[in-house]
Amino acid sequence: MTSSPRPTASPGHSRGCASPSPPSHPRSVIVTRLRSAGCVFAEDEARLLISAARTPADLAAMVDRRADGLPLEHVLGWAEFCGLRIAVDPGVFVPRRRTEFLVRQAAALAGQALARPRAVVVDLCCGSGAVGAALVAALDRVELYAVDIDPAAVRCARRNLAASGGQAYVGDLYEPLPATLRGRVDILVANVPYVPTGEVGLLPPEARVHEPRVALDGGPDGLDVLRRVTAAAPRWLAPGGHLLFETSERQIPQAVDTFARSGLIPRVASSDERNATVVIGAGRRPG
Repeated sequence: MTSSPRPTASPGHSRGCASPSPPSHPRSVIVTRLRSAGCVFAEDEARLLISAARTPADLAAMVDRRADGLPLEHVLGWAEFCGLRIAVDPGVFVPRRRTEFLVRQAAALAGQALARPRAVVVDLCCGSGAVGAALVAALDRVELYAVDIDPAAVRCARRNLAASGGQAYVGDLYEPLPATLRGRVDILVANVPYVPTGEVGLLPPEARVHEPRVALDGGPDGLDVLRRVTAAAPRWLAPGGHLLFETSERQIPQAVDTFARSGLIPRVASSDERNATVVIGAGRRPG
């Protein structure tokens, strides 16, 4: 998980809850305030804040919080992700646009598993549950389980997954999952933290100040959590199941080696549009 400079809330998804622009806060004043605070997309953000505010006082408070550096998604209470409005509480990791590429890769593979009655999908390090929610929206007949070590994130994920019937658990990686899932998981997605410890302090303030360090810090080389997930994955994957990670381009060689050492068949998918890199490991089929 890394930071993203562009807001993941979209002006196009604020219709339906829009309120008139409070006359005491003309848009130009808000844009100027946001731009002065360093918001690159000040015009887009101003439209979103104006649409979300119920009263002039509400708007003023929201602009103040944003100008003080709170992520836009935390101010609004939601982020757009794969066309969905995902609830994001303060202190919860904000889903990144680049992670939509991970969802597309996972959805394509899950589609191949739908010959069975239901594809079993596990979302580790789920944060707000955005990845799992997007997969459920993209596919039919999905049995979804999500896990995060952060209780605040899991509370958020439960809200985002409630309509789909997905289950969200608090715990360390596989620990809280039902044992009956071992050997049955078709798609295992893990948006693990992959920022090296020494580089967390270089992240934008929105990330390093307002998002949980556990969602950012991947250990000395950024791959500590990836190694733990990968080592145990073969015990959970169904025959021919897949493990998918988002990572950085420079971490590809080590990530691929980690997959291979765990008995998975690795390949890499990249998106220039999303500046995203996903490592995919295929479980071996019997025979």
